[in-house]
Amino acid sequence: MYILLCSNNTYYTGSTRDLKKRITEHEEGIGSNYTAKHLPVKLVYFEEFGRIDHAFEREKQIQNWSQKKKEALINGRPMELKKYSRKNEEGYSLKGKRH
Repeated sequence: MYILLCSNNTYYTGSTRDLKKRITEHEEGIGSNYTAKHLPVKLVYFEEFGRIDHAFEREKQIQNWSQKKKEALINGRPMELKKYSRKNEEGYSLKGKRH
């Protein structure tokens, strides 16, 4: 499972069996439609798994995270992951509320 920083300062999360090959594909504009439109890309984080289905599950989990939560993971700040969750301390979704 890997995270790329795109030229528009967004993150692309994916999974692969061959990270080096997949990064090359992204850099050549054939990795995905999204990254092809936002080149160049830079690998900023990856995790290794023994099974591709576990990597895919992790990819899907992280894809739903906010930008700030992804940045906490990328920058090695695990204590901040809960802080940037889309739910507040009581478990209510903050999505759609204005503060």
